[in-house]
Amino acid sequence: MRVGVPKEIKNHEYRVGLTPASVAELVHAGHEVIVETKAGCGIDFDDSAYTDAGARIVPTAQDVFDQAEMIVKVKEPQAVEIAMLKPHHLLFTYLHLAADKPQAEGLMKSGATCIAYETVTDRKGGLPLLKPMSEVAGRMSVQVGAHYLEKEQGGRGVLLGGVPGVAPAKVAILGGGISGVNAAQMAVGMRADVTIYDISNDRLAELDMFFSSQIKTEYASKAAIAKAVQEASLVIGAVLVPGAAAPKLVTREMIKTMQRGSVLVDIAIDQGGCFETSHATTHEDPVFLVDDVIHYCVANMPGAVARTSAFALNNATLPFALKLANMGAEAAMKADPHLAAGLNVYKGKIAFKAVADDLDLPFEAWNG
Repeated sequence: MRVGVPKEIKNHEYRVGLTPASVAELVHAGHEVIVETKAGCGIDFDDSAYTDAGARIVPTAQDVFDQAEMIVKVKEPQAVEIAMLKPHHLLFTYLHLAADKPQAEGLMKSGATCIAYETVTDRKGGLPLLKPMSEVAGRMSVQVGAHYLEKEQGGRGVLLGGVPGVAPAKVAILGGGISGVNAAQMAVGMRADVTIYDISNDRLAELDMFFSSQIKTEYASKAAIAKAVQEASLVIGAVLVPGAAAPKLVTREMIKTMQRGSVLVDIAIDQGGCFETSHATTHEDPVFLVDDVIHYCVANMPGAVARTSAFALNNATLPFALKLANMGAEAAMKADPHLAAGLNVYKGKIAFKAVADDLDLPFEAWNG
């Protein structure tokens, strides 16, 4: 199969769909890999690293799309990329369609087969291709939250861990999944006062055992969330409904009760965000104020640590990319129902029900 890797063009996105090591694996398996020039420069891989791995370098994204059968990316295709997709293409990347109707309609119009990293599953019911970036975003959320709590950034002037004689800051983490756990690990490491909120009592029990006395846990009732938002210096939104839009857990009225200079970090922004006041931002202009509360809602957080993120993502995606290249999309999905769960768009139809429901678009299940 001819596998194409275009340079990412989303604002301040430096990751790459395939590292040279991943290219070498595909070439060894008998596939041709076509890489747009400078696609890996954001993580310090020049074109020679790709040619040494067996790839062929082409000058433009149009050349990649014209020559490749499978397109491997990181972020959702931008409008100019959607325009280059054709019915014969297999697109393998993050899509996050539930928060992006124009993209969904564009992909439907293209006729391409689109498999989303974020809805591929595993035998345990997990999301193996979302997990590495959730880990990165969770850890980053505390890092950026601590930064924006600094006075010169407009924050409250609070050190998360406090110092002897001064209490640590309160950190509220909404959601006890992969992102939430990684956020808690970082916040605990910085000696903050950490509480995780979740609607699963079983999950809260697991977290209580995992962290022991290092954190507190609380059931995520509306009243509990309202109290948490009012008292916390840093609130991290880490909720996930696979493939669907994130629920709005924090209302504008709740935000009005927050202390001036508090910080909200919305990890769920790729799925529309879990704060009512959220809207997607970029690394170029990452924050905005609502009622004197700082909102950090960057839609590609892991892009800021592109080298770490690209390696972590490739470790997870490469086995699936090899399977797709070796077998073709339909045969690979028939052989692996977990990969088939990643199918979001097929022959002009939305093939993932949660996306269709959220966007009010026709749903048609793939019957492989």
